[in-house]
Parts: sequence; structure tokens; C-alpha cells
Amino acid sequence: MIGKLLTALLMIPASVAVASPALAADDPYDVLVFSRTAGFRHDAIPAGIQAIRDLGAANGFSVTATEDPAAFTTAGLSGYEAVVFLNTTGDVLNATQQTAFEGYIRAGGGYVGVHAAADTEYDWPFYGQLVGAYFASHPAIQPATVVTEDRAHAATAHLPQRWNRTDEWYNYRTNPRSSAHVLASLDEGSYSGGAMGADHPHVWCKTYEGGRSFYTGGGHTIESYADPAFRAHLLGGIRYAAKAANADCRPETGYTALYNGSTTGWSQAGPGSFTNTDATLTSTGGMGLFWYSQKQFTNYSLKLDWKLAGDDNTGVFIGFPPSSDPWSAVNNGYEVQIDATDAADRTTGAVYTFKSADLAARDAALNPPGEWNTYELLVEGERLQVFLNGTRINDFTNTDPARSLAGHIGLQNHGDGDDASFRNVRIKELGGTPPPAVGTGPIVGLAGKCLDVAGAGTADGTKIQLYTCNGTNAQKWTVTANGPVKALGKCLDVAGGGTANGTKAQLWTCNGTGAQVWSAQPDNTLRNPQSGRCLDVSQNSSADGQQIHIWDCLGAANQKWTLP
Repeated sequence: MIGKLLTALLMIPASVAVASPALAADDPYDVLVFSRTAGFRHDAIPAGIQAIRDLGAANGFSVTATEDPAAFTTAGLSGYEAVVFLNTTGDVLNATQQTAFEGYIRAGGGYVGVHAAADTEYDWPFYGQLVGAYFASHPAIQPATVVTEDRAHAATAHLPQRWNRTDEWYNYRTNPRSSAHVLASLDEGSYSGGAMGADHPHVWCKTYEGGRSFYTGGGHTIESYADPAFRAHLLGGIRYAAKAANADCRPETGYTALYNGSTTGWSQAGPGSFTNTDATLTSTGGMGLFWYSQKQFTNYSLKLDWKLAGDDNTGVFIGFPPSSDPWSAVNNGYEVQIDATDAADRTTGAVYTFKSADLAARDAALNPPGEWNTYELLVEGERLQVFLNGTRINDFTNTDPARSLAGHIGLQNHGDGDDASFRNVRIKELGGTPPPAVGTGPIVGLAGKCLDVAGAGTADGTKIQLYTCNGTNAQKWTVTANGPVKALGKCLDVAGGGTANGTKAQLWTCNGTGAQVWSAQPDNTLRNPQSGRCLDVSQNSSADGQQIHIWDCLGAANQKWTLP
């Protein structure tokens, strides 16, 4: 699939904001266009056939057009990577031909349905599931706004978020969202006659019975097939169905956008930055990290779309504490790498330096530079599964007690010359408990004495000290892996969020900042990742009331703590 670069197929007109990128040349493949009608016949069929022929000639696939159902035999279909049902209507195949087509799909064949393909074969359940939804009605031809939901799929990546065009807009008998991945929907407020309400799918894709399916509701009018944006849209659907381009076409519901144009809740750590144009983040300079500082996550499915310009380097970080230092994410979290040419344990799909991806599965699922890919990072407790364009390519379990998969998420800007882009970062929280507690009880340190809240006070700023262990609530701490340490309903805190040696520890209202994150280390020290320093008994004194502060991690006795 990766080959020499072709020039851009089409120039998108000024009314469309995003131009089609140049694509890597696909391996040659063959497409059958089937346009038989047993009901209404669209006068756009000849224009549609010619458009697909033009696309094939420009993009290296052959096109055979027919209205003869006799082509639907096992042998007859075997030579095609995809079959396009172009404005078919009514009952177009007999039972034997239907059986042959079912076998073709189950053997991995591709299906593309255009417009009235949804007004076809109402009494064939297999076809109904394959196309995704049947036609119900339509209003008059008129302008409308198509809302592009997925801007990574080859059929929609070139489109703006809102695509204004004129066509005949179908209502469907059922909503396909539960069984297909919706790529675009209709804004019913932008035209008259919509009958599906706020959720009106218009373009979708799915895998079905071993094959791939793509459907677009557009394509009624002759003018559609002269529109460069629609032609590129149709090309992307054909490429997906023929396995020349990959995508995550699993049904998707319940996700919340973390980034889809707005950077609210995000912060830059370290040098460099991301530009934010057309709901697309593009890296510049580095090495830094653009991280979602507003919230930490525990059990979740994180999805995002990414693209490399060439042989570039970036990654997605998860499970790190809040910090203005990008190296905190490196040292405390995990990176799912994006760099297809690096070593096995640090290439695309790897948990960087910890576990390689399944490289054969990765290579089969990966789109080349210049094209978009989709990651799903599925975190369930300390298990991380990585999916690339819907294919699982890594399954990793964290066993390091000093690290956790729970925490913040971030996108890396690796450095000058490493050009990476991201779109549509979204998350679905899966519920469950907050980060697991290591335990609740005393924290025992120097000379067998305990970490203590002075006078059992609860006011913000109360001193944290060393004191003879006495079993009171002032010495009852709840320790969370790679997170807060709590007593008396408040958190162990570095005063003022300071990072200098000698900054005092205090009790403070829990606020989720880096000043309240503590990471237990294998040498029994308790480190604050934001400062990189350890919880320390000042002056190495075991006297009752001795102040606790932070200091360079030395592994000395006054920095050793036994956690509950």
C-alpha cells in the first residue's frame, strides 16, 4: 500500500475548506460497478459510472460496469476487491446470486453502497445488515449541511466539519449507529423534510461477516459526480472497502470530546507547541507535551486520530501525574509510540521501551504517512490494550508499583522536523473505582516514628511532622498509587507547589495539582514527581515535631517510608 507519491487527484473548490492531500499509490485492485434497477432509475447513473472510471484511471484500480446480475457468481465475483451498488433499486438479484454475493462478503470482499443502494433488496436480510439501513422517504432536492463526524476515514478526512452541498436527502427506516460507525450526519435544521431528528446518519462504514461495507447517502444528482469533494469522498469509500485504506469502523457511542477544535482544559509542558487550525493540532518544536490538565482518568477508552507527514516521531502519553515538566510523563507514565521506522519496542503501537506491538498486525492495519490513523487506548485497571484502526496490536499490563495507567493524558511534540497532527481526541469513561489505594494506616519513617498531622489539625497549611506513633487519625493515611496521600479528609501537599529543596510539606484541601501527587519508589522513598524530590525528615532528626519537607532524592534513612 505504501509506494511512490502521486500528485493530488483533485482540487477542492473554494467552498470546501480543506484540500485533498496527495496519496501514496495503492497496490492495483479491481472494482465492479453494479447499477441494475427494478424500481426508480436515477438519471445520474451514467455520470456515476464515468466518475468511478475516472477515479480508477487516476488511482490505479480497474473498473468493470454492469447491469447483468449474471456477474454475481462465486467465480465472477472472485476477481474484485470491491463491488459498488450504484443507485440500484428494487429486487436486483435472485436467490442464487444473493448466495454468491454473501459468500463473496464472507470471504473478505468489499461493498460500497451509493444513495439508492439503500432502496434495494428489502426482503434480503443479509443485504439489509450489510448496507446498514433501508430508505424510508426523502424531501425535494435542496441545499443542506452535512456534519462530518469522523475526519480520519479516507472518505471524509478531506472534508470540513460542516460540508454544505445540494442533493436528495434520505430518511432511513432505522438508525444505523448501533451497528455501524457513522462518518457524517445531516443537520436537519439546515433543510426541510428531515424526519430522523437530532441524530440523522448520512454516511457510515462497518465490518460485516468478514467483509467491509461503506455507504453514502449522497449521489442522487448528476452534479454530484462532477463535484471534486464528492468524488474524493466516493474514492475514499471505495479504497476502504477494497482494503486499500484502513479505518476504525466499529460502532462508536458515548464518547466526550477532549479536543475537537477547542483547547480548553489543555496545557503545554516544556518547549515547542501545537498549532490549532481546522480542528487539527499540528506539532512544532519540542520536546514538549500538550496534556489534558483539567482531569485525570482511571478506566477509560481514549480514541484519537493522528497523521504523520513522513518519517516522524510523536506519541500519546497516559498515566502520568500533573506536572509542567514533560519528562514527568516520560518517567512516571507510559507512551504509546507513533513512529513506524523505529526499533520494535519503540515503534508505532509499542508501549515505548516496555512492550513491542504485534508488528504483523500493526503493519496490516497501518495507513502510510500522509493518511490518517485512529488509535484506541483501552485502559481497564492496569491493563492497556492498543487498537490501530480497529485492530488490536498491543496488550500490556503494568506491574510496576511506582507507575500506574491512571492519570493524565497528553500528546507529544517531539522536536523540529517531527511533524505530527491530531484530530478528534475523545474519551469514554468506563466507571469503576478511582486509582487503587495502596493501603490505609500509618506511614512509618525515621527511627520508627510516624508521619503526623500536627495537633490533628484540619486547617489548610497545618504542619506535617514526624511524631511517635500513637494510632490516632492524625497518623492514619490513605495512600494512592501515583496519586494523593490523604489524612483527615485533606491531602499531603508541597507548600505553594514549590520545587526547591526544603519546601515544607503541609496539609491542604485536595485539588488534584502536582503538589499533591506522590509516587512510591522501589527504594521505599516517596517522590513528588512535579518537583522530582522526595519526602524528607528535615535535618535527619528523629525528634517529635520535626518538620517534613522535600529534598533531593538520596535514598537516605530520613527519606525511607514504610507505607500501609
